[in-house]
Amino acid sequence: MYYAIFGTDVPNSLPLRMQVREQHLARVQVLADQGRVLVGGPHPAIDSEDPGEAGFTGSLIIAEFPSLEDARRWADEDPYSTSGVFARVDVKPFKIVIP
Repeated sequence: MYYAIFGTDVPNSLPLRMQVREQHLARVQVLADQGRVLVGGPHPAIDSEDPGEAGFTGSLIIAEFPSLEDARRWADEDPYSTSGVFARVDVKPFKIVIP
């Protein structure tokens, strides 16, 4: 089943985000290489593809996991979680309806 992982950043997270970004992306790429990622990306803090110093307010990934517990464990072990980029992480089951 798919699960939506919503990470909400701490204020002024950009410097910390940049420190662990490559580790985070490498970890997500493993899921992508296994064909388990539906979509993923950050939420810009302003209405722009490149928010610059405004940074981001969080991230979303929708990916396939064997269970809700597995999805939560994966999210808890992500570098953005363990390094303090995320103030909170919500994980919810996700059902594809469209397309």
